[in-house]
Amino acid sequence: MKKIYTLAAIATLAFAANASAQDEGEAVYNKSCMFCHASGVGGAPRAHQDAAWKSLMDKGMDALLKSVKDGKGNMPAGGMCSSCSDDEFKKAIAFMAQKK
Repeated sequence: MKKIYTLAAIATLAFAANASAQDEGEAVYNKSCMFCHASGVGGAPRAHQDAAWKSLMDKGMDALLKSVKDGKGNMPAGGMCSSCSDDEFKKAIAFMAQKK
């Protein structure tokens, strides 16, 4: 019986951590990324469009983080968030890449 409670507690904590990361990614997206990535302005891949993000995600998170930090195409270095940490950028990328 203790094993069931332990497994349930672990599953709950994992779900809460994932939900928290998603919430943080969504907050960064709403604050700094949405202007371009909601509409695709300037060639930005539209958020939550699987076809647009699959090939990007296949390059790996490190490559995407480098693109955000260095700038790419019409996106300036740091996107629209000069104060974002690498972790915040990664969470925003994961949020945008997530199919809805």
